[in-house]
Amino acid sequence: MEQDGICDVTEINRDTVEKIKKDILPDETIISLSEVFKALGDPTRLKIIYVLSKHQLCVCDIADLLNMSQSAISHQLRVLRGLRLVKFRKEGKQAIYSLDDDHVLQLFNQGMEHISHE
Repeated sequence: MEQDGICDVTEINRDTVEKIKKDILPDETIISLSEVFKALGDPTRLKIIYVLSKHQLCVCDIADLLNMSQSAISHQLRVLRGLRLVKFRKEGKQAIYSLDDDHVLQLFNQGMEHISHE
């Protein structure tokens, strides 16, 4: 009988456990995934992802939108770029940032959907 989320039974379901053990993700994969979620756990980075989901922008535009310094935004963009969540292209002297791919927007939207549940 389960009480407060703790099993009263100590018997392990060996078949199920062995089946899952064969498919368990490697530590390197889990660490990489953890880094992505850690990056998405920062409010400033989420704001950057949100504004980039609306339009491709240069650092100056993002800094103005978020009322932050360009150096602070550049730092956050470096983190996001390192995790392939954003990318940039050069247009003259400007670096124009955008989301790396649709998966980034899907992660953001799924998070929004999750917090919208009642």
